[in-house]
Amino acid sequence: MPAPELPRPQSSLPEAASRFGAHLLASAAARALDVKGVTGGLPGAPSPPVPPVASAAAPGPLSTSAATEASARGAGLERILRGPSGLGTAGLRLTPRDEPQSAPSAPVATAEGTPVPGLYHHPVPEPDPVRVEEVSRRIKAWALDEVALYPDDWEEEFDGFSVGRYMVGCHPDAPTVDHLMLATRLMVAENAVDDCYCEDHGGSPVGLGERLLLAHTALDPLHTTEEYRPGWAKSLHADAPRRAYRSAMEYFVRAASASQADRLRHDMARLHMGYLAEAAWAQLDHVPEVWEYLAMRQFNNFRPCPTITDTVGGYELPADLHAQAGVQKVIALAGNATTIVNDLYSYTKELDAPGHHLNLPVVIAEREGLSDRDAYLKSVEVHNDLMHDFESEAAALAGACPNPGVHRFLRGVAAWVDGNHHWHQSNTYRYSLPDFW
Repeated sequence: MPAPELPRPQSSLPEAASRFGAHLLASAAARALDVKGVTGGLPGAPSPPVPPVASAAAPGPLSTSAATEASARGAGLERILRGPSGLGTAGLRLTPRDEPQSAPSAPVATAEGTPVPGLYHHPVPEPDPVRVEEVSRRIKAWALDEVALYPDDWEEEFDGFSVGRYMVGCHPDAPTVDHLMLATRLMVAENAVDDCYCEDHGGSPVGLGERLLLAHTALDPLHTTEEYRPGWAKSLHADAPRRAYRSAMEYFVRAASASQADRLRHDMARLHMGYLAEAAWAQLDHVPEVWEYLAMRQFNNFRPCPTITDTVGGYELPADLHAQAGVQKVIALAGNATTIVNDLYSYTKELDAPGHHLNLPVVIAEREGLSDRDAYLKSVEVHNDLMHDFESEAAALAGACPNPGVHRFLRGVAAWVDGNHHWHQSNTYRYSLPDFW
């Protein structure tokens, strides 16, 4: 099946740079993400819906009311007065923080699954079922017919992953199903590499570096002599991960700009480096320090997914803006927070699997001498601090940068964060919570 010829994302830096005004800054900061939720709203409070935007230069209408501006300012002041909420920072707050009067209540199961009690998140609407059905149909056809991704006995697991529902929920502003498929193929390919090379389906830390390097050439092509090129080209069809990487990247490159494609290659290299660090610890039977584990998780995380939110949205955040330190920090924090979500929801699944799986609760328990329950609850706090940092950094960036493309990109990343949590919470085929409440 030929890749669809999607229109190239349009960058609009000159027009965007010409737009400036206090009303734009205040409203964009509020619309980029739920500022009030960042600075004192209750965990689980819904954030405003993310409106679709036609282009980076022409965002949807932004509120200009004085009430919105005052609310954003007041929320920011509240955050400053409340001070840092990280572990061990009680002495740094300018005002006392209210302590909880009771332990977290027991989780209440719903049709959408059970959220981790006390986890800071924003509920989102159920993904569009029509899009979910179409993406699910297309991705299964791609997996079976184009890349021969899995044998018959893996079909139930593939269906249970619910990747169509996952990607539709994470990219509510995607203009077409073809755009959604760009992210969906990449997500499936990345999971094939993780499963087949690293974990569940024959993965091993032994020899992982070689496998990852050769697979990475499906994303970042080898440029060699004519004599040796055929051997490399043949290798791209040697196993399911490489077939999936090659095909998913071919679709992506046809739809993305050169800078967007290169950005993805860079973040995939980061991901592979994180895989290698975790593999090294596994070979040494070593449990890292908590900060070391979190450093690894900044690389072995979901970062490649939110970094392509503009490509999937059909526009481009210009390369010089995407590379800014503030934007990179927001993307890194989004990747870090969403990956700890995975640690928390997959905790019991990993405990039941063979071998010794590292995740944040396990590392905290072993390194800090806490019970399994206390380590898990402390991991929830770590996630919440990362989420607050992500949202406050994104709000500050939206206020400092009067660029509609940046604001739209921040909304897209925030939507990805919320959609990622929704999928983890509601995917009861894969995940269940520990009995800690």
